[in-house]
Amino acid sequence: MNDVLRKYLPERAVIPCVDLIKEKGVHLKIVNERITRHGDYRRLSNGMHQITVNSTLNKYRFLITLIHEIAHLVAFEKYGRLILPHGLEWKRTFQHLMLPFIRPEIFPSKLLPLLARHFQNPRASSDTDANLSIALKQFDVQLKENTYVYQLALGSVFRIYNGKLFKKGNKRRKRYECIEIATGKMYLFQPNAEVELIKD
Repeated sequence: MNDVLRKYLPERAVIPCVDLIKEKGVHLKIVNERITRHGDYRRLSNGMHQITVNSTLNKYRFLITLIHEIAHLVAFEKYGRLILPHGLEWKRTFQHLMLPFIRPEIFPSKLLPLLARHFQNPRASSDTDANLSIALKQFDVQLKENTYVYQLALGSVFRIYNGKLFKKGNKRRKRYECIEIATGKMYLFQPNAEVELIKD
């Protein structure tokens, strides 16, 4: 397992992660990219704990996702299945499990302040923390130039991953109002949503 995980994790995180996987009895599956999620935890009918993580994540996001999913397992085992999936018990568990990894030997120094801020109150997805998400994307393998909603001019038309077209509107507190061209329905977009600009 060590050799496999070396491909996906920062070097100094491999052994602690392998130890955690073995200690918690995790069956880890590294899977093809899913647009809607980075990872998933499921307790199987035979009692085994299965965690899936997308193979396309960079090493830092892979580590955060793996620990995020292990935190679900640990929180459910400790507090019971009736807790909220991303409630207080999960947040505390995630913080506790992640703390040993937030070190300069594992993460680049420019990510450390963003991680420290994020883990004061971790969210259901690191993608909802726009500053951390954009910083993490700098370590992705770039196949094309990324364009984010926050970079577009008001009124710009853009396409999302499923081919739907939207027109950028005003910013609310954190997210942007965008109108779907085909239906006229309004949707809220995170500022760090990756899109393809069609026209300004």
